[in-house]
Amino acid sequence: MTAEDGAPAAARRRGRRPAGEDTRAALLDAARAVFVEQGFDGATVRAIAAKAGVDAAMVNHWFGGKEGLFAAAMQIPVDPAALVDELLAGGLDGIGERIVRRFLSVWDASRGGPLIAIVRSVSSHEQSARMMREFITKVMFGRLARGLDIDQPDLRAALCGSQIVGLAMIRYVIRLEPMASAHPDVVASAIGPTLQRYLTAAL
Repeated sequence: MTAEDGAPAAARRRGRRPAGEDTRAALLDAARAVFVEQGFDGATVRAIAAKAGVDAAMVNHWFGGKEGLFAAAMQIPVDPAALVDELLAGGLDGIGERIVRRFLSVWDASRGGPLIAIVRSVSSHEQSARMMREFITKVMFGRLARGLDIDQPDLRAALCGSQIVGLAMIRYVIRLEPMASAHPDVVASAIGPTLQRYLTAAL
């Protein structure tokens, strides 16, 4: 059922603006700018919403919070917080292989998708480089390492990030065979133990 103006009736009852997609796009544009300027920790939902000219509640409405907004700004098709929780739930044993398998399950379907553009641009665009750094250190691997309650979490996060970004470059950008078309089980079995060492062994 829709309202006369074409907006869904349920949305109209909640007070959502008819131009909801415009709100979402404005938040994404503002988020990319604020995350680059202030970093993940420094960026606030209120500042992003203010830059976008919308109510801060719209961040939760569209993205579920700051982490979801960050993932959307980087065009990552998963919620990083939920992904980290999923990986941590399995414990330390085998976490390296689980990380690789999950990474491939997300990106293989689109042969890298937007990740290709991000990886290609990090060497020449500081904005992309900073977003990638924030993703590795704050949103994904840093959070994962801290959740494991192990020593040197920042170093471990950086090591994991180097492995996964390198894998993305080889598999999706350079498309170096046989890695580009290797079965995920083969890749996970080969690279997983390295990530396992980065996260659990003495450095």
